[in-house]
Amino acid sequence: MNVLFAASECAPFIKSGGLGDVISALPKALRKCGVKVTVILPKYGDLKAEHKEKMELVRTIEVPVGWRQQYCGIEKMVHEGISIYFLDNEYYFKRHGSYGFYDDGERFAFFSRAVLEALPYLEQRPDIIHCHDWQTGPIPVLLKAHYKYHPFFDGIKTVFTIHNLRYQGIYPRSVLGELLDLSERYFHIDCLEFYGNISYLKAGLAFADYLTTVSPTYAEEIQMPYYGENLDGFLRKRGRDLQGIVNGIDQEAYNPVQDKAIFREYNSYEGKMENKRHLQEQLGLPVNEKVPIISIVSRLVEQKGIDLILHVFEDILKQVVQVVVLGTGEHRYEDALSELAGSYPNQVSANIFFDEELARKIYAGSDIFLMPSQFEPCGIGQLLAFRYGTLPLVRETGGLKDTVVPYNEFNDHGNGFSFTNYNAHDMLYTIERALWFYRFQPKKWKELSVRAMALDFSWEASSMDYKEVYEELL
Repeated sequence: MNVLFAASECAPFIKSGGLGDVISALPKALRKCGVKVTVILPKYGDLKAEHKEKMELVRTIEVPVGWRQQYCGIEKMVHEGISIYFLDNEYYFKRHGSYGFYDDGERFAFFSRAVLEALPYLEQRPDIIHCHDWQTGPIPVLLKAHYKYHPFFDGIKTVFTIHNLRYQGIYPRSVLGELLDLSERYFHIDCLEFYGNISYLKAGLAFADYLTTVSPTYAEEIQMPYYGENLDGFLRKRGRDLQGIVNGIDQEAYNPVQDKAIFREYNSYEGKMENKRHLQEQLGLPVNEKVPIISIVSRLVEQKGIDLILHVFEDILKQVVQVVVLGTGEHRYEDALSELAGSYPNQVSANIFFDEELARKIYAGSDIFLMPSQFEPCGIGQLLAFRYGTLPLVRETGGLKDTVVPYNEFNDHGNGFSFTNYNAHDMLYTIERALWFYRFQPKKWKELSVRAMALDFSWEASSMDYKEVYEELL
């Protein structure tokens, strides 16, 4: 069974969020259960020279983009046993960053078509093309519209995975013919039409043979109006072909026992406390392991519940805690957190940037990981927190609900803390409850931390679920 992953990012080459981690880790897990996976990506200008030097040119081709013919170089490298193909076009991809450009509709129309045009030149013909998020949404419709009667493409199936329904790739109606070379019969409520525009994500939802998303709860939520981003009715219609499979993490890459990025490798609570002291020292906070550290490693956007945090931030600080923030996002949140760090230098460290090494140090050195998301398809942060023995405190939504079990002191069951309503004072109450255990039940807290480090959130179980999806399609 040969599966081609088509995606817009993959760690360590390019990563802007959890999608990059998934495309990096899942192919390796699938390989262990007998599925051969190759990955195909855009060749972005930001790729490090060390990666570019390892690439070999396979072939150059011309790719139709509407009425145009555009150059495409197919380059290949092998990374950790996985064949990675990069599609090169400097006009579209030699820029700083991966998304957010005025011509993203054209860039990813090119990429989607180029993936299909490149298939005959890959080392093996794929049985399934697994498309990830809106940037690859056009692939299923282009496959059926333009390659249906080509013998090479006969029998190739498609799977489309929703990583975040909010981001849909919505463009004017004109892209239908101008960029995708599709007729007006595709401008229909059951096809690509979306409130008078074209949705690349909806193209994947409408034409892929099977749909998945990144947690069972999120699969249910997106069929409801509140979470459905105006696609809930369409998703209910395809409900029989939609499955939620929770993301995992690469437990070898994220392992406190051998992680060189943290201050000291550890497999005990005492080792974690040493990391905590070093983190306080590095960030200029008073060094005191008895003061709990609440960490936030996140994009600073509305979805992540930053409004809730800011609403009761000073009430949180009254609990005599230290708050460590790492991330970038909307300027209003960046400015508010920076101002709080200036007002409370002994309690708040606001790091308005992203650094992978510092993120790992924060996971290793903090006590509580705060993630009160408005919605969360799966979430990676809470899984990484578990791995480093930091207890997550989350809102019960999407993958957070599927992975964080609220601690029940009466039967000693659970692995973190959670609240149900999207309400700042519910969150504050839950923080106060967690801090009570930290201060007055230190032996239990230590036990919970050590228990968290032993949890298995590897890709092993989820990769078997994906394998079953592939087998059913074939």
